Amino acid sequence: MDFLRWHSLLEQWFSPIFNLTMAPGRRVERLAALIRKEMSELLIHGIRDQRIHDEMVTITEVEVSGDLQHCKIFVSISGDSHQKGLVLEGLQAASGFLRGELGRNLQLRRAPEINFKIDTGIEKGISVLNLLGRLEEQRRDNKRIVSPSFSEEDNI
Repeated sequence: MDFLRWHSLLEQWFSPIFNLTMAPGRRVERLAALIRKEMSELLIHGIRDQRIHDEMVTITEVEVSGDLQHCKIFVSISGDSHQKGLVLEGLQAASGFLRGELGRNLQLRRAPEINFKIDTGIEKGISVLNLLGRLEEQRRDNKRIVSPSFSEEDNI
């Protein structure tokens, strides 16, 4: 029996097993969107921890692993680094409660393990915009200082 035929037979035999154990990409994306929506509701109405409600918390992205067992939730938190640390501690402390609520509300057989990460993308974007604004101001100032008067003799 040649290799290609053997390989195709193995694919036929084991493809149902692999399809059951591996989650398709669309399912992962759909679950991530549902988790994001449900987690937003839980952060507003489900958690009583004052550390979380002291600052504005925004869920920027949710990543679910392919086996649906782990979930990274990226949050943007307003405030200084000390306040961000307190809010992140509060979120990590509430992760068990949030996992249970996600499982119940989304009717999941097994809810993924939740891990919160601080997303610094918004802060980096703001700093880049500030840098671009300063560069634009410097260009305007340089044009005011050096405003050459061109004549046709200079262009020759």
